[in-house]
Amino acid sequence: MNKGGFSWKRFLGISQAKARLSRQIGIPLTRSGRQRKIGAAMGCLIPVLLALILMAGFLLWIK
Repeated sequence: MNKGGFSWKRFLGISQAKARLSRQIGIPLTRSGRQRKIGAAMGCLIPVLLALILMAGFLLWIK
């Protein structure tokens, strides 16, 4: 069933300490976690930038 094996890091509590620190500071400690967080921020940023560009264009057009 379980083929995970033994982990010294889990036994010593290093994994739990890293996870707790990561949640406290709000920045993932793994490379893939940081990339995922940046990608999510960019996904939210693109519609906002598009809306700002459209509003600026409209304001320049009505002048």
